[in-house]
Amino acid sequence: MARIAYFNGKIGNYEDMTIPFSDRSVFYGDAIYDAVLVLDRKPFALDMHLDRLYKSCAMTEIAFDMPRETLKAEISRLLAETEMGSTMLYLQVTRGAAPRKHEYPADAKPNLLMFTSPVSIPPKDKRATLFSVDDLRFQYCNIKTTNLLPNVFAAQKATQAGATEALFHRGERVTEAAHSSILMIKDGTVVMPPLDELILPGITRAIIHQCCDEAGIPVDVRIFTVDEIMSADEIILCSTTKNVLFVYEIDGKPVGGKDAALREKIQALFSEKIYADTGVRV
Repeated sequence: MARIAYFNGKIGNYEDMTIPFSDRSVFYGDAIYDAVLVLDRKPFALDMHLDRLYKSCAMTEIAFDMPRETLKAEISRLLAETEMGSTMLYLQVTRGAAPRKHEYPADAKPNLLMFTSPVSIPPKDKRATLFSVDDLRFQYCNIKTTNLLPNVFAAQKATQAGATEALFHRGERVTEAAHSSILMIKDGTVVMPPLDELILPGITRAIIHQCCDEAGIPVDVRIFTVDEIMSADEIILCSTTKNVLFVYEIDGKPVGGKDAALREKIQALFSEKIYADTGVRV
């Protein structure tokens, strides 16, 4: 499946597209982004992703003034060029092109780039593993910016250790993973970390919360520790491309696997959300 790209209205092959050398994303990572799961050209939870995109622009003072319906039309135009199947839609809004200077010019015009790429959705019975890493990121983790070097380092360490993902912790507090949300199940309750400056408001996490509320599954939003997650009944690893996976090992030690009924119910409820939005079964 070919990757199709978009830059400020122009659509072409991913390998052939270019952006201005002076774009501030090149020098400073001065940009925000989002990623959406697309099934047979139908984006899943698109409005939730766009809510986060526009909020990230506002929090970074990127003056992205394209109306939402116009952006949706541009997304549809790009997806029309994409093949059927499982696809990731990537969107990035940069502050724009300007002379290299730390302070950004008030008249900078944002640039919009997007691309689609094939993605493999992991099977529901995939058992994930985690490798714990000190969370050394800055305190803007709630903004989905392209400043991801600490996440890159952590993901690389996890991969080298043979793990699915890196588990971030600040001292004893569990925050999230390198590019996923971390939740846990304890005594029939789904426990989620609070959405503060150390946590990205994950879309998959939000949908799981919706599923739990609608099904009467208790949810507790609070800080939890490394010791707590090691003794949890189940550990949930979730993201746009992973959907909902469960963890069976952290740092080589067995974890989870104690509440199969609730685990399977949450996965089934999430799958129904995907089907309702896209008409595709996963």
